Amino acid sequence: MLSTASRSLTWALAALFAVTGAVMFVAPTWASANFAWNVSPMVAMTIGGWCLGNGWAAFVVARRWRFSLVASGLLYLALFGLIETGVLIAFADRLKLGTWLAWLYVATLSVAVLAAAVWAIDVAWLRPPLPRQPVRVLDAALGVLFVLFVGFLGLYGLLAPEGSRGLGGGIFPEVLTPFTLRAFGGLYLSIALAPLLLLVVNDRRMALNHMVLSWGLILFITAAALAFLAVFDLDARPGQWLYFAAYGLVGAVTLGYMVRHGTGGE
Repeated sequence: MLSTASRSLTWALAALFAVTGAVMFVAPTWASANFAWNVSPMVAMTIGGWCLGNGWAAFVVARRWRFSLVASGLLYLALFGLIETGVLIAFADRLKLGTWLAWLYVATLSVAVLAAAVWAIDVAWLRPPLPRQPVRVLDAALGVLFVLFVGFLGLYGLLAPEGSRGLGGGIFPEVLTPFTLRAFGGLYLSIALAPLLLLVVNDRRMALNHMVLSWGLILFITAAALAFLAVFDLDARPGQWLYFAAYGLVGAVTLGYMVRHGTGGE
């Protein structure tokens, strides 16, 4: 497995994400006025959901700390930290760093980048083994569809210009600023790219573990949407149903796999 320093950083990352997420999730109106850039209360709560989900993911990784189980989780957390830090750098002129919440978010991403570097060094130095098995056709097909769909959302969020189709409340119920749009894109691209490792390794236990650590994101982001259900206009904008349908479908499929095959833990 990886070093003790790597595991300690993972525990620290779990705590930082959990604290940041809890503040933004529980007090979204206050958080919207004190975050690192201009966001609405709904976006603040949604980002809080991301952070709580990431805190859960880092907790599962640190708790199970076996590379053959958690490699895809480490990859997701590393990608999230690197891409979201890139988004902050790209919009550095719009950052508002006058509050402790803003600095807490920046510190959390900084630790995520540091952890990613330490994890990469450990993998290169220790070369922990990964299982490799033939890819089952159904599992591979579902994995490819997931990567393509969520990857498209991620690239669209990172690259689409303002006013593009679907960004004016057609799916997410609010018009997103370019800063927030890129942050959404970074989240989805991280979610999409990490399972590529599962397609290469094709180990059921790692896949099940990845489903477990992903469920925090599904749960908390959906809860944030339900908390602001009044913001949605599902009759006039039926495309907004897609926001719920995407999380519901992924949640149902992964839950079905876990009920049938377990959670991949020891």
